Amino acid sequence: QVQLVESGGGLVQAGGSLRLSCATSGRTFSTMGWFRQAPGKEREFVAAHRGSRDSTFYADSVKGRFTISRDGAKNTLYLQMNSLKPEDTAVYYCAAAIQFLVTAYNREGSYNYWGQGTQVTVSS
Repeated sequence: QVQLVESGGGLVQAGGSLRLSCATSGRTFSTMGWFRQAPGKEREFVAAHRGSRDSTFYADSVKGRFTISRDGAKNTLYLQMNSLKPEDTAVYYCAAAIQFLVTAYNREGSYNYWGQGTQVTVSS
């Protein structure tokens, strides 16, 4: 049975940092990503990690501040978030795709499995 379990969310002041983790079990995935959903807004793409060559992709809003990484041995995906802003406040979701996503890594529908989400709140 496939499971994705996020952790690491919390409350932080603007300018601070948090590190999210997503522990996976049940199988391996070609592409994994992070999405987020703020209150009253649609879920949006944050970052993706693809393949054994560690290709990474970011939304413009987080580029230069967030870093996605993956520990294959631990089957864990990470999202290091620095210089956090109040507008980063959202529920963050880990997602996993069976397929190797060439261009559709930023689309929700490309992912087969989702975690339950972890709340990140950034105070001003």
